[in-house]
Amino acid sequence: MAYYDDSNIREMLYKKYIEPTKKTRRHRIGIEIEIPIVNMSGDAVDFEVVHKVTGKFMQRFDMKAEGIDDNGDVYLAVNDTGDSLSYDCSYNNLELSLACGDDLLEIADRFKTYYKALQEFFADYDHALTGMGVNPNKDVNNNIPVPSERYRMLFHHLHSYPKYKEVPMYFHHYPAFGTFASASQVQLDVDYKDLIRTIKAFSMIEPIKALLFSNSVIPDEREDMICVRDMFWENSTHGINPHNIGMYECGFDNVDELLSYLLSTSIYCVMRDGKYVNFEPVSFVEYLKLDRVDGEYYDRVDSRYKKISITPEAGDIDFLRTFKFEDLTYRGTIEFRSCCTQPIADSMTVGAFHLGLQSRLAQLEELLESDTVLYRHGYTAVELRHMFVRRKFPGYVDQDQLYDLITKVTDLAADGLRERGRGEEQLLKPLYDRIAGRTCPGLTMMERLAAGESMEKLIRDYGEI
Repeated sequence: MAYYDDSNIREMLYKKYIEPTKKTRRHRIGIEIEIPIVNMSGDAVDFEVVHKVTGKFMQRFDMKAEGIDDNGDVYLAVNDTGDSLSYDCSYNNLELSLACGDDLLEIADRFKTYYKALQEFFADYDHALTGMGVNPNKDVNNNIPVPSERYRMLFHHLHSYPKYKEVPMYFHHYPAFGTFASASQVQLDVDYKDLIRTIKAFSMIEPIKALLFSNSVIPDEREDMICVRDMFWENSTHGINPHNIGMYECGFDNVDELLSYLLSTSIYCVMRDGKYVNFEPVSFVEYLKLDRVDGEYYDRVDSRYKKISITPEAGDIDFLRTFKFEDLTYRGTIEFRSCCTQPIADSMTVGAFHLGLQSRLAQLEELLESDTVLYRHGYTAVELRHMFVRRKFPGYVDQDQLYDLITKVTDLAADGLRERGRGEEQLLKPLYDRIAGRTCPGLTMMERLAAGESMEKLIRDYGEI
């Protein structure tokens, strides 16, 4: 194999992640919303129903199959606009991806049109979609992956945690979480000159986002948590190298330091001859210096995993993927990944919040620089995020002052949207309601369940458009 040293690997990462941010940017926004499917009879989701609904949806919106699983069923369909319907990890979890656009209200209208049709189709079979970060029927569903190379590999990788006995970390016991956890993700174009500033500022407001957007709960199991998604990722095999997930615990001030961070991230799979090969996570810089890597692949003929040794190649950089809360992509965008799926009526709050703040970056930096409500008390953003998703406030926090700070941040987002002149600021109204009530969807759900409301009613309410 060719010899790779730190300098030419660094150049590879620069070309993949940094160079795209130097191209002319249109400052568009892309929205991806994962949505739990629920069988309202209380039984497991019927995958045959899912496939029937997929067919009806494709016909209604002139979508073409781009992903077909091993059984011949469609798990990804795309139309000419670039919008897509897919199933993320499993057929229990539907995803609507809205192609990048300039107008968030127009994107919202497309989402509503698709969602209403899907609800109509699912209702014919006593199934429904709902806006929750964890499928409320996870314990009865068939939590199995879409039978395809990528999702089967991911499922296998997450279930391999018992073999990592020497790794100094706690593993939770939800390795199938990809089949029942749902997120709301946003992609924004980012300019090279604003790259580091954007990552740093948005990382610092992650604790605030926990208080506004947390919506993944497991009643009767994790009563203390209003956002279990953080735990799902951090305490899984994805988190063996903590630089691959969550927040940036070490700050950086320039692109060179960001590249050094990227050098430390791990790769855990590649493709060979059309098959995914899974192996123990290893930093990419070390991976390319190895002569051989031992892994496993799924043999469809024998229906089992088999051992294989592969030779690392430069092209394997295409399989280096992190899951950071502020994730730099090869498209020249930052993907914001820390928010749970929201109640469907509030789905665009996540995109509106990020889009508005992006154009108020300097003011956000100034606000955070002068803040003494959250910061300068000995806690990092990472520590604060961990506390706030667990419904805990450190003793020094004055909640009146804290929610005043959250209001100021949200006001900045509203100002940024208002300046765009499209009326997008209206999408932030649910956040002001949450601030006034000092709540979030996950906390509201826990409180309503404690008051005796049924999960069925919550499913219906959180699924209303």
